[in-house]
Amino acid sequence: MGKNIKAILCLTVTACLMLVSGCGRGRQNRSYTAEFYSVFDTMSTITVYTDSEEEFQTIADKIENELTKYHQLYDIYHTYDGIANIKDINDQAGIRPVEVSQDIIDLLKFGQEMYEKTDGMVNIAFGSVLKIWHDYREAGQNNPEEAQLPPMDALEEAYAHTDIDQMIIDEEASTVYLADADMSLDVGAIAKGYATEKVADMLEGQGISHVLLDIGGNIRAIGDKPDGTLWRLGLQNPDLDSDENYVHIIELESTSLVTSGDYQRYYTVNGKRYHHIIDPQTLMPSDRFTDVSVIYEDSGISDAMSTALFNMDIEEGKALAESVGAEVLWIFQDGSETMTDGFADYISE
Repeated sequence: MGKNIKAILCLTVTACLMLVSGCGRGRQNRSYTAEFYSVFDTMSTITVYTDSEEEFQTIADKIENELTKYHQLYDIYHTYDGIANIKDINDQAGIRPVEVSQDIIDLLKFGQEMYEKTDGMVNIAFGSVLKIWHDYREAGQNNPEEAQLPPMDALEEAYAHTDIDQMIIDEEASTVYLADADMSLDVGAIAKGYATEKVADMLEGQGISHVLLDIGGNIRAIGDKPDGTLWRLGLQNPDLDSDENYVHIIELESTSLVTSGDYQRYYTVNGKRYHHIIDPQTLMPSDRFTDVSVIYEDSGISDAMSTALFNMDIEEGKALAESVGAEVLWIFQDGSETMTDGFADYISE
């Protein structure tokens, strides 16, 4: 078993959702759970119903190994021996094309699709702007008394280098080239969900079912539980001061649930909280909602949609959700909420 995995018998999800049902018995005897913090800089939790701990360990290793592969390929901060990744592409912007694996090309093409589908609200070429916010947020977290907002002129200058058409993909040569030397890719809006879906595809292709993946809050259910019951999840209350931990209990089978919230990554400037979801139109953190949750069969699309919808007004968001076929819950700053008609079908209480 991977060195970062610790097997336990009942699931404790430590991201933005929590499993609220207990261990069960069915055609397969026991649920096993593993937690690790080795991929995408977040806590991951997997739960599998299977016949033995040995079989579970084999499955858990497969999952961790696959996620580690995608984590390294899609990393924008670190390089790895023998692996050309997103950071390598950014480092060579304006200099030369970088030969990469098909896994990277497929992710970037998915990013292009999501850019078109969301009318630019998800833009993997937005890295120059996001880097400024990342640096200021990190500085503010490390030294709260000196926390500052990025200057708007610096953000606007960075925004001039976010044209996704300057990302040149040559599939025949297996290369990616950023024609703008000041451009950089940031795949944070899609990478976790995309990788989660790839892992789910692998497991389903091998006939492995009765699995729940929670990759930093990106939930993907593979099948149901062996006794035919659904996975039950508590949807975290975005009001961290509330005595109520959850706003709803959600039941899932063979689908994904992804949430974007303003309470996950943020820093405070002059008493106001500034989160990590940046509106590409204002270049500032969006303040429409505290939480947007998306249910859709594909985790990659759910991930992209949750970011896009967080930055859209409610009517635009509903139109986008309908065009995709996603079910969505929006929670406003005052705690009120609205949802697509089909989202209520997943709520058990």
